[in-house]
Amino acid sequence: MSGTAFERYAPFIQEYIYRKRWTDLREVQAEACSAILDTDDHVIIASGTASGKTEAAFFPILTTLYHHPSNSVGVLYIGPLKALINDQFERLSGLLEDSGIPVWPWHGDVSQSMKQRALKEAQGVLQITPESLEALLMLRPAEAARLFGDLRFVVIDEIHAFMGTDRGLQVLCLLARLEKIAGCHPRRIGLSATLNDYEPALRYLAAGTNRHAQAVGIRHHGRTISLCADSFLLPHDPEEAEKVMAEYNSFLYDNCHDKKCLIFTNSRSNAEKVIADMKEIAHKRQEKDVFFVHHGSVSAALRQEAEAALRDREGPTVAAATLTLELGIDIGDLDSTIQIGAPYSCTSFVQRLGRSGRRSGKSQMMFLELLEPSERNVFEQLPWTLLRAIAIIQLYLEESWVEPFTLKPKPFSLLAHQTLSTLMTYGELSPPELARSVLLLPAFRETITQEEYRLILRYMIAEDYLQRVENGAIIVGIRGERITNHYSFYAVFQDEQAYHVQSKEGEIGTLDSCPTAGEVFVLAGRTWKTLDVDMERKIVYVAPVRNSRIPSWNGSGGHIHTKIVQRMKKALEEDVCYPYLTPRAQKVLEAARSLARKSGMLESSILPCGENSFYFCPWVGSKTMKTIKCLFSCGLKEPLQIYSVFGGDHYLQITSGFSGAEFFRRMAELSIDMDDPDMVLPEDQIPQVDKYDAMIPGELLRSAFLHNELDLESAIDILKDVETCS
Repeated sequence: MSGTAFERYAPFIQEYIYRKRWTDLREVQAEACSAILDTDDHVIIASGTASGKTEAAFFPILTTLYHHPSNSVGVLYIGPLKALINDQFERLSGLLEDSGIPVWPWHGDVSQSMKQRALKEAQGVLQITPESLEALLMLRPAEAARLFGDLRFVVIDEIHAFMGTDRGLQVLCLLARLEKIAGCHPRRIGLSATLNDYEPALRYLAAGTNRHAQAVGIRHHGRTISLCADSFLLPHDPEEAEKVMAEYNSFLYDNCHDKKCLIFTNSRSNAEKVIADMKEIAHKRQEKDVFFVHHGSVSAALRQEAEAALRDREGPTVAAATLTLELGIDIGDLDSTIQIGAPYSCTSFVQRLGRSGRRSGKSQMMFLELLEPSERNVFEQLPWTLLRAIAIIQLYLEESWVEPFTLKPKPFSLLAHQTLSTLMTYGELSPPELARSVLLLPAFRETITQEEYRLILRYMIAEDYLQRVENGAIIVGIRGERITNHYSFYAVFQDEQAYHVQSKEGEIGTLDSCPTAGEVFVLAGRTWKTLDVDMERKIVYVAPVRNSRIPSWNGSGGHIHTKIVQRMKKALEEDVCYPYLTPRAQKVLEAARSLARKSGMLESSILPCGENSFYFCPWVGSKTMKTIKCLFSCGLKEPLQIYSVFGGDHYLQITSGFSGAEFFRRMAELSIDMDDPDMVLPEDQIPQVDKYDAMIPGELLRSAFLHNELDLESAIDILKDVETCS
């Protein structure tokens, strides 16, 4: 046993380690022990999945609480998912059994009686979601002050899931508000398995505080990795295509049905289809149905059933999931993971890869793709998904690279939300008091100007979200009260307009659109027939049947970073034979390389496609590509005589009065105002992207779209440089 750290732990932790029959502590646990016990820093613990991060954080934290008990809740644990909190509650309950330190879960599914007990005792560890913390600070500020008056530590689990999102900015605001309400200054401990560049994460963790932040843990994945990528190409002939489809499904079934396996898909519809196909094969072969579906539109009870089956069943269990099982919910030791298609990011790949081999130390992941042929143009014939899989794998193997995160430049929607929440906490504030309370929060301190906030307050007052009273103070207005009085207010991410599907067995899940009476569809891996619909309550009553139609849900694909797209291009340029590709996939790649080289797309970003039109493929990420398309559709349309712009994810087809070379020669001479929304939006368009954009004046929404959704600087650099590359 690594004596130094072990000997410093509290006696009940030493007993826990003995009971678990551990013979040694992990390196990250020894590092974290020193960082937490010997410094006053914030600490990020960034190491691989199942490397003992939770224990690395809580062993020294609880040792501190054991020797120096807190006069209130001593540790606030913030988790991104209720399921993760429930999982960690079970783990901590076993650890704290003989310590005298209580642990309390606090989220929407926890009973009021449990919450009242936590408020009454005000001790130990409180585990909470950002949304429940928002509600607590907003509706119970006096109780929050007593609950957290002597708070010592805040643990943010899966910190990478928060960074770069409105929800992550909300967490920073909540911590700043909590410190002000309770008069405490806790240290922050962040946990993550996917960090590569620590510096942005350290800045995020320390935002709004005067403490230094340090990182401990290993940078690289310490496991043995087994990777495989396979591709099935559908023929044009319908009968032959049906045979290949059957071969594809049989191949998938043979690689999962006798294992503990997670199948990751990029959409809920695809997760349902995969499991429906697997169940059908099991039925035909008269084999046991071991298949589950896990995504955000499946009811909590059925998701928990899938998690329990993966974790507790002795035999094979297979679940198809979206990002809902990316994070660290305990689902036991998996034999393998299968990715249908390719994830959109290296971050997702690292998370998904780490779900298997927790005990064996060997992570196995198969990429499986079904290619549909296209004759539209040379770009549509490329296997983009296979190329993305190769790029993501290679970036991980070559550099251990994951996407950096950036804070949203103009988080106006969150600003309106925090304004309402702050006023609900204090009742009324003068305009200067309100500005100080909100604009000095970490999310807004360096991004929002006083003039921008003044415009927002005026608009919110004019629209009755806020109200001025006789003494000049500001309170929540009538429309604001309607919003803040609904439970959905606590979340800053968009709500889905869901129809709840119910059978005699209970709730099955939700649909984005309402099925008609008699309609048959698949949900949670089973087939249902619509019996009746309660439109007022948005409830769909169903009964189980055979046959199927996969429903569709709203939602778009993920963002792809420019570095991934450039690595995709390199995969076409180089002659490397990647060892994880099957002969089928290697054959698809070789055909793609031949096609790309013959077309000229690797030498020039401009390819002619007609007398007045050309293709433009700059090999950039989705955000930059979106920006270029917006520029061509708006601000640059007239000066470049653009008649039409069509595009896929990776290329545009442009029809213009100029040839491609002349087009970009003129482009290089144009001056573009980086702060002018008219360059990327039609004059009358006011896009509402974020949840509370209705409370923001139109001119600021246009500015927010320009700065938050696009990357004008990168797009201009690409466009100005095209002539020299073509």
